[in-house]
Amino acid sequence: MPVTLDDLAWCQDQIAPANPAYLMSLPTRNDPMLSYLTTQYQDHVRLREQFDFKVNDPIWDFFKKIQVIGADDKPTKYFGDIKWVYYQFQLEKGDTRSQQAIYAEAQAEIDTVLSHGVDLAMGYGENIWDLNPKLDKKVHAVYDDAKVSLWTEMSEDFIASIPNSVSIKTTVHDREDYISAPSKGEILSKEAVATLGKLRNSWGNNSPDVVFVISDGLNSKAVMDEGHLTPYLQEMRKLLKKAGFSVAKENIVITGGRVRAGYQVGETIFTNCGDTGMVVHIIGERPGSGHHAFSAYIANGGQNVWCKAGTMDHDSVKVVSGISDTGLDPKDAARETVALMKKM
Repeated sequence: MPVTLDDLAWCQDQIAPANPAYLMSLPTRNDPMLSYLTTQYQDHVRLREQFDFKVNDPIWDFFKKIQVIGADDKPTKYFGDIKWVYYQFQLEKGDTRSQQAIYAEAQAEIDTVLSHGVDLAMGYGENIWDLNPKLDKKVHAVYDDAKVSLWTEMSEDFIASIPNSVSIKTTVHDREDYISAPSKGEILSKEAVATLGKLRNSWGNNSPDVVFVISDGLNSKAVMDEGHLTPYLQEMRKLLKKAGFSVAKENIVITGGRVRAGYQVGETIFTNCGDTGMVVHIIGERPGSGHHAFSAYIANGGQNVWCKAGTMDHDSVKVVSGISDTGLDPKDAARETVALMKKM
């Protein structure tokens, strides 16, 4: 995260003279599934131009066939034109419709992709390897937002606003420590374990079926943004009650938490080998999409699981991800979560 998008281009320029055989890249630098930013397809074009590299001959011939590269080996007016490439694709399939009709279909497909919040690199900027200025500005804005999201800390006022919150911490000292030493965010502090022990004792023999855990994760804004956590929690509690689950009134809030910290919560509060409680861990994740999305990890401790430290791990857990007011709606996500919990 300390590296900027422009730094990435500089790094490529230093490495390119060694003639590497492989460069990872994604459309527009943005991976919409994992929500991170990396190098982009356009970087291939820039490096080829700058260091006199070539595409292999069959692919170069294909570019000429669809006329994005001319006979003079230079980009044509169709370079970066998605609709033209789609038109050529349809012609190759034997489509006999007019160019106008196929272009209209291409535009409809483009609009569908864009409506899902996924960008397409159409056209180019000052150089053929530049994103068009509008998209380039947006990608940089997403990156800037990612850095703000990553470094933003969950505020005390926000924690206090969560009903019946029980605030605990991991062994992380501060945000810098959280980012540079990931394993510290997976281990609860001694004070946190003691606090959870008191909570467990207060339940006596009536431990709940479900406990909610809320962590800042890699993107605390994802849980703090208005319209994110509250509607999800409210809908979850309503649906779980209707489904016959008993739910702890307390919401356990972890500062400096990573996903495995939620498993340790389960091990600390469900200590008897007969306990089969479930932990729903709500955590901010993947600060590279601009959506400020959180995930809900559902850990189901069947008999003889919670009482054996380290038994619960990612392979035994279900997750609902991409939850935000601009992604998977929190109330819809709650319905998906409860449906999974019923099956589990």
